[in-house]
Amino acid sequence: MSHFLNTLRLICSKSLTLLLAMPVLLSALVIMPSAHADLSAFNEAYDKLAANDISPLKAPTPQQQDFIKQILSNAGMMTPIASIQPSKLPSMYQITLVQNPSTEPQPPLHITADGAYILQGELKPNPSPVKVPTPQQLPSKTLSGMPVSDDLRASMLKNSSLLKNMTPDVALYHTAVPGVIWGATLKGQPFITNTEATVFTSGEISVIENGQFAGLDADFEQKKNLHVLSSLDDDNLVIYPATTTEKAVIYVATDINCPYCRVLHQDMAKLNAKGVTVKVIAYPYYEQSPEQMRQIWCAADKAARKQALDEAMSGKPVTNTCRSGIDHLKANQVKAAGLAVFATPAIYREDGAAFNAPYKDPSFLPFLGLN
Repeated sequence: MSHFLNTLRLICSKSLTLLLAMPVLLSALVIMPSAHADLSAFNEAYDKLAANDISPLKAPTPQQQDFIKQILSNAGMMTPIASIQPSKLPSMYQITLVQNPSTEPQPPLHITADGAYILQGELKPNPSPVKVPTPQQLPSKTLSGMPVSDDLRASMLKNSSLLKNMTPDVALYHTAVPGVIWGATLKGQPFITNTEATVFTSGEISVIENGQFAGLDADFEQKKNLHVLSSLDDDNLVIYPATTTEKAVIYVATDINCPYCRVLHQDMAKLNAKGVTVKVIAYPYYEQSPEQMRQIWCAADKAARKQALDEAMSGKPVTNTCRSGIDHLKANQVKAAGLAVFATPAIYREDGAAFNAPYKDPSFLPFLGLN
């Protein structure tokens, strides 16, 4: 297998299993806060715009096939191509690869006509019955990193009644590829689908720049993360303000049972002294963490909640004093699912950029613009 496909495989390793179940009753959709009314109206308007320059891709001409093959060859892909046909993902071609009987099967590639965006994944059909008409127009690529409109969300959910993980809490965002939607389950498992929700894959969209494979679409990721972070309720975060002139604000998705989260937490005072305000997102990742962190966040007093978190991070047992039915974690958990955290601590700048290295990496402070 070529280095190109190995790299794509690593990118797609955050797999999603769309569990099929009997039809489930969908509860009411989450209503966007009033602060996001303008954004909702903006999205509604864009979803209704006609993408006149975008039509379903036809079978590629020999010249188009040669163009795509050359792009992939330049990017380092050596695996032979069996065929190139329009994908069931809008605005993309599906590239079926020649299979080697002695190696594991390779899922097809999906690539835009200009060769800028690519993903690898087997498209699984949605077995759910179509309950509402599918959208007739593709959204604009200028919506990359923005949540889908309420109308589009409603139609996708209604047409996914047999998919257990397609719940009203699922995160759904436009990608840079018109008509292709990025989603994440409440547990943060990402997936790709189309506006009709007729097919799903666990792949992630990556970028080819200057003829080279450049990893995940960083622009999409940052815009998506910025929206997620800005939607979080500060009252449900534990905030450690800078103790000197504030120079940076970071968000940290943390778990009290994560040893690396504890390392970062031990440095909280040092970070605050450097002018870094840290906003902690409760992100129970370990099996025993949800109930323990619910207990911590149950404290209505912010100082008491912070003290309980500090004690848990120092290794002290969490006191079970919170009665059942109280859950101050849920609201932010639903919103933070869009971050698709696959390891804690997950660190984000205030502008949505993710720190893609261990916390102790020397590049951390420069990432924040600090020495």
